[in-house]
Amino acid sequence: MKFLLSLLFTLQLLSGSAAAQQGSPDALVKQVTDDVLTIVRQDKDIQSGDTRKAISLVETKVLPYFDFHRMTALAVGRNWSKASPEQKKHLSEEFKKLLVRTYSNALTSYKDQTITYRPSKIDAAETDVVIKTEIVQPGSKPVQLSYALEKQGNGWKVYDVIVAGVSLVTNYRGSFAQEVRNGGIEGLIEMLRERNTQLESSSK
Repeated sequence: MKFLLSLLFTLQLLSGSAAAQQGSPDALVKQVTDDVLTIVRQDKDIQSGDTRKAISLVETKVLPYFDFHRMTALAVGRNWSKASPEQKKHLSEEFKKLLVRTYSNALTSYKDQTITYRPSKIDAAETDVVIKTEIVQPGSKPVQLSYALEKQGNGWKVYDVIVAGVSLVTNYRGSFAQEVRNGGIEGLIEMLRERNTQLESSSK
């Protein structure tokens, strides 16, 4: 549940405009939060579980601000070097689909969470930063949530989300390594395809 909640706020915090993307990473996070939270709170279809609408929102607003190639490489770990360029392409595509489905499920679970920000000291020359935040949930303990971002060109892209000290991408590493041991890189690709097919069928 914590990972789903974190992914929801990843969607909310990083669906800003291209103009916002050119600023500092902490300013980006702060600038777009209120606007997107307002949209989510007003969208009754998504709150009622409209997965297709949630997926469309994720694809439009989130994907441009994530480095899925790097995220996949981190999740696959040392086995990444065993994959051919074509296999890396397929792995990235399927992992992206899996995360989009996860984001979408989290989005339809949104309630009344709010977010606070930890002070950030970012040097202008830095190209790799971690922005720390905290999710406040009524009746529950706050959840520590951090975003790892890399500067690419004029903007920033997320390559990891850390929830209560646990990395999202490395959280997949153990199961991905087991799939590679059992069936090689192709076995991992097939597992991801099957998982995405199951998730798609369950949302119809």
